Amino acid sequence: MKRFSLVVMALVSLFAAGCKKDNAKEKVYTPEENRLIKTGWYNDYSEHVKIVYLTLGNAPSNGATDEMLNKLNKILTERVNAELEIMYLPWNNYLSEYNRLLSRKNGKIDLVGTATDWLDAWKNTKLGNFAVLSEENLRQYANKTYSQVSAKGDWNQCKYQGKIYLIPEDNYAQWINHGFMYRNDWARDAGLDGVHSWNDLTKYFSYLISLNKPGFVPWDAKGDTDIAGGYILSATDFLVLDGVNAYGLFGVKKSDLSKIVSPYFEGREFIEFAKLMKRWNDMGVWRKNVLTSTSDNRTQFYSGKSGVEQHHTQTWYTQVRAEMDNRFPGSDVGFFWFGEEKKNVTTMTVTHGAMALSSASKQKARALAVYDLIRNDPECYRLFNYGIEGKQYEIVKGKDGKDYYKRPAGYNGDRDGIVTDFWWGRNDNLEVRDIGGSWDEFESINKIYTANQMVYPFGEIVWNVDYVNWELIKISEVCEKYFKNITYGQVDDPEAYVKQFRAELKEYGIETVIAALQEQLDDYYAERRR
Repeated sequence: MKRFSLVVMALVSLFAAGCKKDNAKEKVYTPEENRLIKTGWYNDYSEHVKIVYLTLGNAPSNGATDEMLNKLNKILTERVNAELEIMYLPWNNYLSEYNRLLSRKNGKIDLVGTATDWLDAWKNTKLGNFAVLSEENLRQYANKTYSQVSAKGDWNQCKYQGKIYLIPEDNYAQWINHGFMYRNDWARDAGLDGVHSWNDLTKYFSYLISLNKPGFVPWDAKGDTDIAGGYILSATDFLVLDGVNAYGLFGVKKSDLSKIVSPYFEGREFIEFAKLMKRWNDMGVWRKNVLTSTSDNRTQFYSGKSGVEQHHTQTWYTQVRAEMDNRFPGSDVGFFWFGEEKKNVTTMTVTHGAMALSSASKQKARALAVYDLIRNDPECYRLFNYGIEGKQYEIVKGKDGKDYYKRPAGYNGDRDGIVTDFWWGRNDNLEVRDIGGSWDEFESINKIYTANQMVYPFGEIVWNVDYVNWELIKISEVCEKYFKNITYGQVDDPEAYVKQFRAELKEYGIETVIAALQEQLDDYYAERRR
């Protein structure tokens, strides 16, 4: 009986399949449509698709981001019949893992957050991991973004060999040049009118050490922060080349933009830095176990147990200053920015944050459409960047009559905060300032930066380092070996140690790299003269 039932079911299935073939014709695609399907550019809005966005950061676990995405995806479904999923890449060993993920080309990633100065955008472009973005496709699927970037003329900085591969975050004003945040109340006690030089910083540390406070560490560093570049910017007019070496070894002087130099390899400045760090170590600026410490300096600064916090300008005026005003009224946290002595500040390239498409994406057209919405549509933008109104933020009027946002009563960041890490398409036309930000301080330092800035002059150059890749890998290994010991004064004779460091740089081909970059820079200027 059982066998009879199975036979009947099989016959019914075959009959149904036959009817389906008779009653419904399968769509026949043209050769051009088949080509578009194969490359991911065929866009049939009748099919609901999932777009996966890769970003840097730790995945949230509180459920708030998922709740926000549910609301956002209803809008995306209505507008372009798509939904968005975020793929988070943790910070630990992020660069090698990032490159590994992209090299798989398995079609599981669509939108890719990237950067030319810290996320190997050009390396992945050359490896074929990013898709070409034709102007036709940009106009068709991301028209608002295309029009805005075109108006600023920034597409040239997104091209490799004449083709567009990146979408720049070029409509968002930010300063992320680094420096030390410090307490002005303590600086005044130390007899200083603020901290405006490395010499001032040393005096500030010396005063804090003299107080001999139990459990207090002037700078509770973990030993993984590179401040050598900050000292070089303060001691010279050095300008770092974007996208050549993670340690920023190569650049030009602002007084001579035609010659490639490396103050890490030549000159006295890096030696003087090493000697100063040895002095700081001997003074007791950081813990004795600084290279293995797991301390959180920001937490220590917030609790009054550390005298500085090292990060960038934007962190100072949007987070730390306001938090310290609440915790320690009158602390008057200031910002000593790297390069302040020489007024050496350079604008970022517009590809410091950029969006790319994975070359293996099967939904490139729809991915662009989704990106265009979260970058330009007010409702989508606020959801993706601020969360759900009433839960993550509320809109209030500032003293200037403009809209600001604040956190609702009872808001708890751990429980209620969203994480999208969208650093690849923020838009000043839609940004809302945090009512708690220190915007007077921002306006003040913005005037200083703007008055002294140099616009990064080489945004259209994609440095070809393929034929010196071995040298650059070995140079990075040498830096990894020496930099931490130099930066945290873990050497007996700083000058001799830097000499040894430079000898290894020479051994592994730093002069070859400098010559290769110089040849390209000469070609760039020759082309411009034609």
